[in-house]
Order: sequence, then C-alpha cells, then structure tokens
Amino acid sequence: MTERLHNTLIGAIQADGLLTRRYALWRRIKDVLFRWLVNVGGLLIIAAIGLIFVYLLYVVVPLFRGASAEPGAAYPLAGAEPPLALVLDEYGEIGFSVAADGRYRFFRTDSGAEIASGTLLDRVGVRLTAAATTEPAQGIVALGDSEGGVRLLRLAYDLNYPDGKRQITPRLEYPYGAEPIMVGEQPLLRLAARADEDAATMITADATGRLQLTRLERRENQFTGEVQLERIAGVLPEIPALIRELVLDPTQRSLFVLDATGTLHLFDVTDQAAPQPIDAVDVRTGAAEITALGLLSGGLSLVLGDAAGRLEQWFAVRDEHNRYTLRRVREFPALPTAISGIVPEHYRKGFVAFDRGGSFGIYHATAERQLEHQPLAHPMAAAALAPRADRLLAVHADRSAQLWAIDNRHPEVSWRALWGKVWYESRAEPEFIWQSSSASADFEPKYSLTPLAFGSLKAAFYSMLFAVPLAILGAMYTAYFMNPRLRHFVKPSIEIMAALPTVILGFLAGLWLAPFIERNLLGTFLLLLSLPLACLLGSLLWARLPEALTQRTRPGLEALLLLPLFLGTGWLCLRLGIPLEAALFDGNLPHWVTERLGLGFDQRNSLVVGIAVGVAVIPTIFSISEDAIYEVPRHLTVGSLALGATRWQTMLRVVLLTASPGIFSAVMIGLGRAVGETMIVLMATGNTPIMDMNLFQGLRALSANIAVEMPEAEVDSTHYRILFLAALVLFSVTFLFNTVAELVRQRLRQRYSNL
Repeated sequence: MTERLHNTLIGAIQADGLLTRRYALWRRIKDVLFRWLVNVGGLLIIAAIGLIFVYLLYVVVPLFRGASAEPGAAYPLAGAEPPLALVLDEYGEIGFSVAADGRYRFFRTDSGAEIASGTLLDRVGVRLTAAATTEPAQGIVALGDSEGGVRLLRLAYDLNYPDGKRQITPRLEYPYGAEPIMVGEQPLLRLAARADEDAATMITADATGRLQLTRLERRENQFTGEVQLERIAGVLPEIPALIRELVLDPTQRSLFVLDATGTLHLFDVTDQAAPQPIDAVDVRTGAAEITALGLLSGGLSLVLGDAAGRLEQWFAVRDEHNRYTLRRVREFPALPTAISGIVPEHYRKGFVAFDRGGSFGIYHATAERQLEHQPLAHPMAAAALAPRADRLLAVHADRSAQLWAIDNRHPEVSWRALWGKVWYESRAEPEFIWQSSSASADFEPKYSLTPLAFGSLKAAFYSMLFAVPLAILGAMYTAYFMNPRLRHFVKPSIEIMAALPTVILGFLAGLWLAPFIERNLLGTFLLLLSLPLACLLGSLLWARLPEALTQRTRPGLEALLLLPLFLGTGWLCLRLGIPLEAALFDGNLPHWVTERLGLGFDQRNSLVVGIAVGVAVIPTIFSISEDAIYEVPRHLTVGSLALGATRWQTMLRVVLLTASPGIFSAVMIGLGRAVGETMIVLMATGNTPIMDMNLFQGLRALSANIAVEMPEAEVDSTHYRILFLAALVLFSVTFLFNTVAELVRQRLRQRYSNL
C-alpha cells in the first residue's frame, strides 16, 4: 500500500513536471509569437506612415520643377518677306502667317507644308504696315495698310474626323466686311485692336503721330437678319513723342501707349468719342531704352523689356485718392542682351521673352520665376505661342522657322507665391491671399498657403486656450481629490465624449452655438468670466462653513455641490446679458464691436471654433493627464504629506512634476488634434482665408480647405497638387509636434525618474 502510494505520488509529480514544462514551452512560444507580431505590426505602421509621406512627396514634387523646351522641326518659311503676324491654332498644329506684301499662308507647324494661301491686297503699291491679334477665342487678326485702311480677319478652323482621324481645315472669315475699314489717309505705323461678336475697337497711329479711335458696332435686324455696322470715331490727346507701341485691353476700355521717350501713357477709352488720359509715367530703368512690350492675359498687366535685357511688370493701382496710377510691381531675371520680343500666354500669367543675342526665356509673372532659358540658332524675328502654351514657333531673321515643344505644367508655383506676400493684379499692395478659382478665364490664381496655415494655428490656439485649463485642472481634481466612487463615473463619462463624431459637433456649433453666441454675446463673456469666480467664491464659502456641516459630506464629493452654483450662475449671466447689452452697447454688442472698435464680426467666428474644437480636444488631454497624475507612485505623495505638506502643495510640487511628461504629451497630442481638425472648423467658421487674430472673425484652415476644394480640383492640376502640398504640411506639422512631445517627455522622464 505504501509502495503504491509512493509510486502514485512520483507519477503525479512527474506528470505535473511534464505539464509544467509543456505550459512553460507553450508560454515561451506565445511570447515569441506575440513579440514578433507586435514588432511586425509596429514596422508595418511605420512603413504605412512612410508610404503616405512618399506618396505626398510624389504628388507635390512636380510643382517645383521648371519648364522645359525641346527643339522640334526646323524648316524654311515660304515667302519673300518675314511674317508681319504669326498665329497658331489651339492645338499648335497649324500656323498662319501674313507678310507685308499681303501674302498669307496656312501651314503645318511640324513640317512647314502649305495648307492654303492667298493674298489680301488687290492693288499694286499697297502694303501692310501694322498688325495686331486678339484672344484665341475670337481669332481676330487686324492688319493696317499704307493707305490708312484696317482689315479685320477671323481665323476659322473646321474640325472633321474622316476615317476616325482628326482633320483641321483652316479658312478666313470677314466678320466686319471684306473691304478695308478706312480710318485715315496716312500709312498706319501702329495698330491695337480688339473684337468680339458685337463690336470691334481699333486704335491707330499714323505717320503724323495722330492717335485715332474707331469703333464698329454690329446691329442685326431680328426680322430680316441684315447686319449693319455703326461707326464711332474719336481722337485721342496728342502725344508729342514718336509712338512705339499701342496695346488695347480685352475689355476695350483701357489703352496703353508707349512713346519713344520711355513714357507709358494710360487712357480710358470707355467713351469712344472722348477718350480720357489717366496716367503717364517714365518706365525706363536708368538710361536703357524700352525695346519690347507685352500685355499679359486678362489685360491688366504689362511686361516691359529694355535694351539691358531687364524685364519688369507694371499695372495700374488705385491710390488713396481713388485714382489709378501705373506702378512697377516686380522685376524678373534678365536675359543676356536687349529684349527684342515678348509673347504672352493666352490663358495664364506667363510669357516668353526673346533677346537680340538669340535666346529666349520662359517666365511666370505671379510666381516671379524664370522657368527656362534656351539659346536659339539665330535671333528671333517673329514668334507665336499656341493657346495651350505647349508649342512655340520661332521665326528667325533668315525666315527659317523652329518649332519648340514646351512642358510647363505648374508655372504659378514658387516658394514666394506659396508663403510670401505677392502683389496681385488690381491690389493696392502685396498681400497673402488664397483664391484658387474664379468664373473668369483670365483669373490670376492666388495660391498663398500662409493664410490657411495661419487659420489652422489660430483655430488651434483658441481651442487650446479653452481646453487646456479645463482638461488639466479637471484631471488634477479627478485623479487626486475626487472620491474614488465618483471618479469611476466621471472619468469614463468624459472619455466617452471622444467618441462623439466631429461632424455632429460641427453641426451643433454652426447651426446652434454660433447663433446662440451672437444673440447672447455679452452673456457668453459674462459666463466665461463668472464661472471661475463662482467656483472660487463657492470654495471660500465652503471653507467658512461650520465643520459639523462640512463633515457630513464625504471627502471628494464637494464638487457636486458646485453644480447648482454653476447652473445658477450661468442662468443669471444669460439673463443679465440682454439688459446690460441694451444699456451699455446700444442693444447690439456685435454691431457696437464693428462700429466703435473697428473689428469685424462674423456669426461663425473663432470664438465658436475655439469652444467647439476645445470640446472635442478636452477628452484626449483629460484622459492622458489624469492617467499620468493617477500613476504617480504613492510613496511620493505619502512622504510629502508626512513631511507636513498640504494636499495642494503636494499636488503642485510633487505630483505635477512627476506627471509632467504625461501631461506635456497630452497637451501636444491635443494640439496635433486641434491643428488637424476638419469637420468642426469646416462647419463652425465662415471659411474665409484671412490673416486676423480677431476673435470675432472667421478663418480657413488647411484641413478644411482640403475638404472643401479637393472634390472640385482637376486631377494633376496645379490646384490639385497644392492641396496635396497642404496635406503634406499638415502631415509634417503633426509629425513635428509628436516628435517634440516625445523628446521632451523622455527628457522630463529622465529628470524626475529618481524621485
């Protein structure tokens, strides 16, 4: 019996040892497996973040590449004389040239092969002496001759698809008649013209220096369909110097005249019968002569080139007396020799400038960049850009032509245009502006990210100003002073607020909170000021109560007694706000702020955003801070109390220092959340991209701007890529905040780890 019991015990011990070894082996296997899973998961997260960063860079990097110009076909241009006017069709496949002898040709730009030709002059001895072209949408070419006549031609292109292949057939039309429009008897030396379906305006300068305006207006009989032309003539004020250039803006309202002395004149030709001078200014830099002039797309800016190779942009600015004056806005990188020609792009604020030494540069006005510089085989005599700015045809003095393929997809972007002040057209001074689109095709895009970054920081500042004191003080009280039973109810209740969808918070902030604050603005400020005072007053009264009464309340539950005080204070502030507003601020505090203080007031403003985003951020900061304070080792607090410190002294001088790494991390995480907040900022503010710290003004944040404009951005366009750049900025800022938070947390942890 004893031996059997002995064998049984030994068997049980051996079996137990075997089970123990199996359990230990299985535990080691699980430890290794989960260690690998955690490591692989962490590496995958890092890889995913890295891939996001790489993809953002992949989309953004093309913004900062310059233009490229590749030489294409070269061929001799037919004709005995160089072209007086040179125009390309929309695709850059068909060119039109007309020479002083009246011969015109349509030809293929890739080979020079002639498609159609003819002559515009039917009398011997008559020559074409001046030319002007209009926008591609109108396709009008104006030609002045030696007898004082002007011919208006329209370049028309018929598009067909025989056998599935695109075929373009060019032809000439005469919208204002085939006969020349006689504007004088002297040869026309300079000509500016604009035309549309309803009217044509021509400004001519003849050999005597006389400036004359001629306007033709079409009148169509609705019953017979007969078209009649009504003619209006006017004479501009005399300019004593020889006229070098005439430029008329597309609206047919403003005329720019450059004379031989380097003086640029601006005229208002709205009243065709009596044009009025607006301003005249010497545009020369030093003694260099102005040798070329070009009107940028939109008709507001001029680019001037001089004999020293300098290029400058000028446009009219309204001064303090509400008068327009011509101002030099910016200067571009110069070309090696004197500028011989400037060819503006048709739909962007870019241009191509040629010099007499045989080179050309591609520029963009808003970005203030030289995007490309290329040498030519010979100096340029004439040039034309395709409407899409992807092809350039240069004709040299020896009548040889060269076709250039241009890749210039994002000329509007530069570091200055993105982050610096830019002097935009029609603005009185350089500004930070975000305005990515307009109804006008001649619109100057304004891609300054500075007001958007400012809006993100402004929203984060006001939200953190609201959230940090409430969250940290609440965490201090909850973790150290509150009754444990009440803490188990309060902490999960606040943490569950983090699960609230931000779109709901934004919806409530925009549709309920913003109108409520506008109606009760004074009451809101009274409430923000009175609640802390009410808390302090309640605490003082509690301390003055008899101990027999205060001892009946369990320690840590005193805060519940403040709830009726807070509710009563809030009700009283809101009730008193309306009569006080009527007595002190004429019954309308928002209007008083605008009129008396000069501060703009928007219903959806930074105050609303600060409160709404603050409510969203409080749970994060509170939860992490409360955990950090609660996890402070108990021997530190007990030792402090044993040495005679009060609980409040222990909190300030022991607990907060020990928990400071966690509290700092909580604040930085909350700041990152506030900077990247989208839906609340989108719905609770007016989305106005302005740079103003005014509490009553709205803002537009980077994240909200991406949400608003990304659905409407054309894929791979400049606008599209700049929105990705905004996302990259947000990504980098968040990464920076988290990195700084971790570095500071580690330093604080090392400093206070020995306590």
